[in-house]
Amino acid sequence: MDVYDAIAEMRKRSKDGKSFSFSFMTFSTMRGTSHGISEVRKARLAPQDPDNKHVYKDYMLQFVDLDTNETKQCYQPLLMEFEGEKLELN
Repeated sequence: MDVYDAIAEMRKRSKDGKSFSFSFMTFSTMRGTSHGISEVRKARLAPQDPDNKHVYKDYMLQFVDLDTNETKQCYQPLLMEFEGEKLELN
């Protein structure tokens, strides 16, 4: 599945009040490091923070981890799986 098709499905499910699972490779531009793969078992997309000044904010997804109730973000191109299906960046 294409990364952007997966994002469209994430948006649809979030709008419908449904959750989904996904995984992504972590990366911090400030530190230039990764902590490996992060797996999120239950999530919904959250609205982007309009005050976000991050230089790459257009490439980020903001989501709520429903297991921890924390709002987090990840880079769209670093998405790896959606509902157990591997993703490709085309």
